[in-house]
Amino acid sequence: MAAMLDGSMMLISLGIFLIIFHLAGAKVILNKTTLPLYGFMAFATLVLYRLLWCLAGTDSVGMRWSGLRLISFDGVVPHRGQRMQRLLGSFISLAAGGLGLVWGLVDEEHLTWHDHMSKTFPTPRARLLRYPKR
Repeated sequence: MAAMLDGSMMLISLGIFLIIFHLAGAKVILNKTTLPLYGFMAFATLVLYRLLWCLAGTDSVGMRWSGLRLISFDGVVPHRGQRMQRLLGSFISLAAGGLGLVWGLVDEEHLTWHDHMSKTFPTPRARLLRYPKR
């Protein structure tokens, strides 16, 4: 769910860019030559978005909205290096035809390849319990 939220934010931002680009008087041409370029720009935007959160050392907006946080196998907040390993591992998981993500369905703890590579995993964010005053 968090990945879908982050992905939808990326698509919306690319759509806004293309609308502004068109309103500025430029033409958006879709043909065999430009379509790979637009695909590369979408991919580069996604990588830069994910890299931003890795460098910031915090969870993405999608993770926050879905009530998740990333922790390491030791139970602490992961450092930048682990977040970068997770990002690289997620691309490896996808490059293997998505097998790294499907692995989570058969794994004993439902962890994907990038979870194992980075020694991190998403978990529900702790909720604050409010008790009524007596």
